[in-house]
Amino acid sequence: MLVIENPLHESQALVIEGNAQSRAIIVAQLRELGVGAVAQCARVHDARRKLESQRFDVVICEQRFDKESYSGQELLNDLRRHQILPFYTVFVMLTAEASYSRVAEAAESALDAYLLKPHTAARLSERILLARARKRALHEIFAAIDAQEFDRATALCLARFESRQDYWLYAARIGAELLLRSARIDEAREVYEAVIEAKTLPWARLGVARAQLEGGQPTKAVTTLEALLADDDGYADAYDVMGRAHFELGQFDQALSTYAMATKLTPSAVSRLLKHGMLAFYGGDRAQGVELLDRAARLGVDSKLFDPQALVLLALARLDNKDSRGLQRCVDQLARIAERSFEPERPRRLHQIASALNALYNRANAEAHATAGQFIAQVREPGFDVETACNLITLMTRMVAHGQTPPDAEAAMQSIALRFGTSRAMSELLGCAAREQEAWSQTLRSGHAQVLRVSEEAMRLSLKGDPAGTVKQLLADAERLCNAKLAESAHQVLQRHGERIAEREALQQRVDLLRNTWRLQPLRLGDQTGLGAGAVPLPGHRGSLTEQPDNLFAEPAVSGVGLESVAPVQ
Repeated sequence: MLVIENPLHESQALVIEGNAQSRAIIVAQLRELGVGAVAQCARVHDARRKLESQRFDVVICEQRFDKESYSGQELLNDLRRHQILPFYTVFVMLTAEASYSRVAEAAESALDAYLLKPHTAARLSERILLARARKRALHEIFAAIDAQEFDRATALCLARFESRQDYWLYAARIGAELLLRSARIDEAREVYEAVIEAKTLPWARLGVARAQLEGGQPTKAVTTLEALLADDDGYADAYDVMGRAHFELGQFDQALSTYAMATKLTPSAVSRLLKHGMLAFYGGDRAQGVELLDRAARLGVDSKLFDPQALVLLALARLDNKDSRGLQRCVDQLARIAERSFEPERPRRLHQIASALNALYNRANAEAHATAGQFIAQVREPGFDVETACNLITLMTRMVAHGQTPPDAEAAMQSIALRFGTSRAMSELLGCAAREQEAWSQTLRSGHAQVLRVSEEAMRLSLKGDPAGTVKQLLADAERLCNAKLAESAHQVLQRHGERIAEREALQQRVDLLRNTWRLQPLRLGDQTGLGAGAVPLPGHRGSLTEQPDNLFAEPAVSGVGLESVAPVQ
């Protein structure tokens, strides 16, 4: 939608301001400017519901609300992260703060403006009209993205950046984002570094860290982020990326501490509460995890920002605490989410797990066994993902505690360990999910080590001068174990030694088939969008252009480069 096609007199505006007098003044100013219809909200949570269900051309939002912990900046961050604001919406932040860096970063993230109070009608008009001019200037880029013409959109961004046309910095940010999501990691890092050289900006330094992380260099990413946070210890997105880097290094305690900083900075941000709560739940401090997930549910269980996986974890906690009403409430909430979801498959799976936990509590053991058996039968299917694996593991541990060990449980644990043992962190996560059953926990924690041994055995053939033998062995093992990492290792060996392999074309076909079949589907950890922290929301698509979501439990998007950098896994 072109902004120029929607003049102000046909526009709709929303004013979010806790003070009734200030709100009335802003509404009157907008009407004087000729805005067609003006709605208003006194509370941020009411505003969020309006923005999720309606489209507004202009949003004027107060930065701080006296009676709420949720700030205007947190609202903006959640809206942009979950792509609820359309590109054409102008978002203006009102603030009494004189600190440019904090407020301007929030405004810049949504491409619009901030306005210091007290302000005049003329200044408000200027901000709105300038923001609409920016959107018109960049419309061609976003039209290309809407049309899925990502290479063209990237070229337009880089051309504007290199020629220093109007809004070249934001064009650079969009272009680097497109490169990063297309797994063109080195090119993205070069753009971020060029921006830093031209004008040091926090988002560009964060972009370098994201590129390092996506390139399988979490240690370098941590170093970059430490320097960034030393200069700006209030940059919440940097803590999000740091938490993911710590996780990929297998440093769960550091990851939890880092996420704690992010939630401390933004205590009412639903997505951060979910991410912190889920990692705490799996990582050891279950009481803290339940507290954080409860808070997230109170703030936004009916919101588009809410990840229903949190309700499964809360259902587990209710079962352990013998809270029958709380358990039933989780089941009912998941049923409602599944009913209204446009993509109900995942919510239905989550509802099945919660229903099985409820059945276990009510001694309807046949139902619990049926659900566990259904998911055990799917362990080797392509659609069975890490999230489902964790949920199945926790269901089975509760069944054992209730004297109801499902058949084939041991074999299922071994299959899960080998299928998802793609990194030390992933195996540790699975082991944490089974902590109530020590033997199973050890089996799952050993998955990565077992996959390493399989990979090293195959690589010996390459060291002996038979790279084709290595590729064939890795492919056979990937098929046998349903392991995405082994398929990626085969791809890397084929790329590196292809000129020495006579059957390269046939082997490449097998590699491509296996990489598509066993692509790792990551645990979302509270991220409904697949967008990583610091990512720029782009109209018309989410996550990675390579269809690999960017979140904590994902393998980096670059082909064959994961936690261990290169094949074989180390």
